Amino acid sequence: MKLQKYTLQRLLLITGVLFCFACTEEKPKEVKTETVKVEKNPFRFYKDIEIKPGLNFEVVSWGKGVDSVGGYQILMSDSIRNNYKSVAVDRKGIITDAWNMDLDNDGNPELYIQLLSKKNVLDLNVFEYAGGDFNKIGFPSLSTSQKKGYRGNDKFFIKNGDLFRSFPVKDAADSTKTITKTYQYKLSGNSFSTSEVKPEEKR
Repeated sequence: MKLQKYTLQRLLLITGVLFCFACTEEKPKEVKTETVKVEKNPFRFYKDIEIKPGLNFEVVSWGKGVDSVGGYQILMSDSIRNNYKSVAVDRKGIITDAWNMDLDNDGNPELYIQLLSKKNVLDLNVFEYAGGDFNKIGFPSLSTSQKKGYRGNDKFFIKNGDLFRSFPVKDAADSTKTITKTYQYKLSGNSFSTSEVKPEEKR
């Protein structure tokens, strides 16, 4: 009988201790999370163009607000000669690509910056790096005759070291058909000339 009483007392004691522990146990504190503001990357476009080992041109585009308004910079790094230059340019359009060429074969690299100036219209900014400086070369707009039937959706491309531009137009003979007009650009004396490439002439 004493054993049962002793066991019962122990059980009541353990129950009481557990009850007290449950009452005094602290509730887990709420973890407050802070909202971290992530800044939008201001560099909308970046491309590193290697001309040769040690000579690089980097094209960096930036701007906040409207995508089509801002600026870009061309950074020249000549690590062999320990020479560094840059040029900053305002832009109206979204940079979609950049590449180098030497279209006039004068040994000076040209940087071609392709911009989407309107929803479906492309344009080029061209800079030649010569004599330790950047020289802008005006890229010609389409003439009145070249614009006939032009509705954008053009593209620039390089083939066999030459620069071309093509875009679709309605066929003058049959308005239900669409044909592709292609123009070739040549550079001489920092001036561009344009000639239409007929379908049979396409390379």
